[in-house]
Amino acid sequence: MAQGEAPLLLLFLTRLVSSTWYEGSGYDTTERYNNEVYVEEAPQAPALDYRVPQWCYSLNVHNGEATCYSPRGGNYRSSLGTRCELSCDRGFRLIGRRSVQCLPSRRWSGTAYCRQVRCHVLPAVMSGSYQCSAGALLDSHCDYSCLPGYHLEGDRSRMCMENGRWSGSEPICVDIEPPKIRCPETRERMAEPEKLTATVYWDPPHVKDSADGIIKRVTLRGPEPGSEFPEGEHIIRYIAYDQAYNRASCKFIVRVQVRRCPALKPPQHGYLSCTSEGNNYGATCEYLCDGGYERQGSPSRVCQSSRHWSGSQPICAPMQINVDVNSAAGLLDQFYEKRRLLIVSAPDPSTRYYKMQITMLQQATCGLDLRHVTILELVGQPPHEVGRIREHQLPADIIEELRQFLHVTRSTFNMVLIDKQGVDRERYIEPVTPEELFTFIDTYLLSSQEVTQRAQSRDMCE
Repeated sequence: MAQGEAPLLLLFLTRLVSSTWYEGSGYDTTERYNNEVYVEEAPQAPALDYRVPQWCYSLNVHNGEATCYSPRGGNYRSSLGTRCELSCDRGFRLIGRRSVQCLPSRRWSGTAYCRQVRCHVLPAVMSGSYQCSAGALLDSHCDYSCLPGYHLEGDRSRMCMENGRWSGSEPICVDIEPPKIRCPETRERMAEPEKLTATVYWDPPHVKDSADGIIKRVTLRGPEPGSEFPEGEHIIRYIAYDQAYNRASCKFIVRVQVRRCPALKPPQHGYLSCTSEGNNYGATCEYLCDGGYERQGSPSRVCQSSRHWSGSQPICAPMQINVDVNSAAGLLDQFYEKRRLLIVSAPDPSTRYYKMQITMLQQATCGLDLRHVTILELVGQPPHEVGRIREHQLPADIIEELRQFLHVTRSTFNMVLIDKQGVDRERYIEPVTPEELFTFIDTYLLSSQEVTQRAQSRDMCE
């Protein structure tokens, strides 16, 4: 080949290589660099000459470097047989051959270029966000944060590394903060009149979730608003749950008080019958007297809101027996529902049965009084017949009426037991002991109220 034709052949073989642009790589299509090498078989192999300094075109790696080794020495960077090691600057990654050689065809044995390192775009974080220092480029730091009420679990910061991957792993925002709940204030109520309870109302608690604002449910532990509460303190508790089932609770106290008056004492020879609990506001206590006693004073008293009783305490005075009556019925009516009558009849005061019976009854005065029994004696024959109730003497006409009305004979010793309703309940033709008499009364004649009183004063006469 003539020496003048060599430059023309070199020009023919040399191609200008433009850079390749990839979307997202950071390259602009308007920029062109000779950083890619293409190998092409020449239609005709030229004569080899290792002495030509620039057999292949000079390598120019944009954002990179070509380190070449030539058989002819360090001053020959593109002579025939030269081998070049290709590398990229930091932040760029080599795409293609890492090592190329200048071939006899005046072409390099491969192509390569440097592409800017980019990591993939990080996905959005549920209930959170991130801020990056340099987008998705190398060494970009992305710092994560969560919305109020959420807690970050995982890596708080990630960095785009040289291999195009993000360091660490994707964190999550977790709702671990319980909701805020505020209960009503303590409720204090007074029990209603004649009741030991109060109806108490309140508003539901104020609940708010600091994360997404959604409350899953609120449960109540205790009675519902508007319930009846007895005397004392009662704890009402509410529990709130958010969507993540975090829970928070609050409580308040319902306090019910009962206005009470001082406890009343029953009168001597009497007892009390009270409504409700007996001494609470609105309660009414009625004073009742034992048989043979009559109430003198207020029949009842009421516990007022001022915690004082109305009226004054009555007394139970011995029953006044009026023997100056027109008939036996008028005499018996005085004992109706108050006392029982035991009528003892004998033909003569010296009758042995009579004396025996009267002696036993005189020794059992307490037991007779406890059972509301009054002794009525009919002794002797007219015109000297005597009828008496304790110290009260009965007129002769009343004695006769009693004998006729109750069928009490004068000829022999006999007794008749009459209950509080005036009914003949038992007859005796010979003396009985107080124990026998008391057993019969306790078994058959006592009212429920008397049974209760008997239980309370069982040892009273012992």
